[in-house]
Formats: sequence, structure tokens, C-alpha cells
Amino acid sequence: MPKLDKKPSFLENVNMMVNDTLNHIDIDPNIAKILKTCRSVLQVKFPIKIKGEIKIFHGWRAVHSNHRLPVKGGLRFANNVNQEEVEALASLMTFKCAVVDVPFGGAKGGLLIDPQKYDEESLEKITKKFARELIRRGYLSPARDVPAPDVGTSQREMGWILDAYKSLRPDDINHMACVTGKSVDHGGIKGRLEATGRGVCEALKEFFRHPEEVQRAGVNKELSDQNIIIQGFGNVGLNSAKALFQNGAKIIGIAEKDG
Repeated sequence: MPKLDKKPSFLENVNMMVNDTLNHIDIDPNIAKILKTCRSVLQVKFPIKIKGEIKIFHGWRAVHSNHRLPVKGGLRFANNVNQEEVEALASLMTFKCAVVDVPFGGAKGGLLIDPQKYDEESLEKITKKFARELIRRGYLSPARDVPAPDVGTSQREMGWILDAYKSLRPDDINHMACVTGKSVDHGGIKGRLEATGRGVCEALKEFFRHPEEVQRAGVNKELSDQNIIIQGFGNVGLNSAKALFQNGAKIIGIAEKDG
């Protein structure tokens, strides 16, 4: 039986992308090695008593580059997150910030959990415990490492993390800056909830301003000529669909994990 080629992992795919880019620029090979390496990765395991039963949770926070501080990147709660995924996403955060000259390094965090299996009270307890683990080890603070919402987290979880930080660091006058993506009544910014989804639309609008790229992609000439299928209908998918529809695109389908 022929041996099947192993499918590259997410992290391997990211590093392949980096290698492809490095082939087109003049860069010291030693710097190239640094670009493909996370500076640090914290793994934590902590117990929580949920309805009389002790459960052990696994979490990670990866810092890809701290050449600019604070480092920035979301915290995701998912039942398939792992260290390699978190490292890959942290490296992408570095590159995304650098491309648009946002003065942050890249980081990412994850907690191995299915949020839908827990009620709000239990989730709050788990989130605050995870936050305290990160804070005590220097992986969450306004000056060094600032999380944000990601898959499975939202304004609500950011508010809980803010509460946890204030309780551990009551003398930090900048405590409100320990996370972004908070609700407005917790010091967040109006429009933040819709920002990522609107960003998808803005990126597509910019793409259609370049006829040569549109022709190369083999699509119709205008955004308003497009039939679009949205994959995922959470915060990003919902607000992308709204913005695209408002700009004349036709939303002809939505694919969601639960149908």
C-alpha cells in the first residue's frame, strides 16, 4: 500500500509561508530562524471544582515576539486547541501587527474546553482561574501581554479577566488596559464588536479597487456583483455578512458548525 504524504500542521504551514516570503527578500539567515521561533510558551494545568467534581483544565499562552511591547493576541476557548496551534497563531499576530505598523508583538492563548458544556457561573470561575494563572506568571498585564476575544470568548470573558486582574493587581492604575475587546460599560470601545467582520468587508473592497488583481483571481469586477457564502456565523461571520450586504453583495449561503 503506498505511503500517504503527511499533511502539514498549521504551524508547519505558517513556517512554509514565512520561508516562501524570505526567499524574496534579503535577510540574515539568523534573523530568519528567529522569525520562525516563539520566544516563550507557557502551559498551565489547574483544577476547578464544578458541581462537586474536580476537573483539570489545560491552557497555553505563546509569545512569538516581544520586540515591541505589549504583545497582543486573543484567548480562544475550544475543545481542539493545542500548543502548536497557539504558537502558529502567535506568530501570525506578530506579522499582522508588523505589516500595518501597529506597535505590538505577537501572542496567542488557548484553553482546552468546550464552553457550551458549562453554565455561565462555571465559565466565569474557569476563566478567572485561567487569568490568574497567566497573571501570576507574567503572561497577562497592561504593559507586557494584553489578550483579546477570540474563538469561544467575547466581551463577557474579557470583563471577567479584567475583574481577576484588578483583584490581583489593585495598585496598577492601568488595570483597564489589561485586556481589549471589553464591553463599553467596562471601558471598551464602541464598534469593537463589529470591527473584525467589517474588516473582512473593507479588505474585499480594497481588493476590488485593483483591477489587475481582480482579473488574476478570475472573479467579477465589482463587489456588488459577487455571490458570497459565509463560513461560520459568529461575531465575525455575522458582521461580515451585514457589511457585505450593505455594500451590495449577495449572501447566498451560510455554513455553520451546527447546521
